[in-house]
Amino acid sequence: MFRVRFASLFFVICSLFFGYTQSAIAAKVEATAAVAGAAQQSGKLNINSADAAAFQDQMIGIGEAKANAIVQYREENGPFSSIDDLLEVKGIGVKTLDRNRDKLSVE
Repeated sequence: MFRVRFASLFFVICSLFFGYTQSAIAAKVEATAAVAGAAQQSGKLNINSADAAAFQDQMIGIGEAKANAIVQYREENGPFSSIDDLLEVKGIGVKTLDRNRDKLSVE
């Protein structure tokens, strides 16, 4: 909920400084709200669409470097077919995966 409000505020500020139209701002806010709503409904982090910030925020034991490594691996090798594919990412081990398995999804 905080992210949606922050995004709304961010786009309003951008419109003042950069001249974005109100319809462009509304479309961006709706898209942000839809993504946030989808994440809240499932309650799990989709490892094929999450960004580095989401990995870092929602996974135990994942800092900036490992979060970036996950995104980079996905960009270079394509989408993950299972949660266990995270073990292929350098720095992600069995213990880290097991601590986070119930928070993750592949959609």
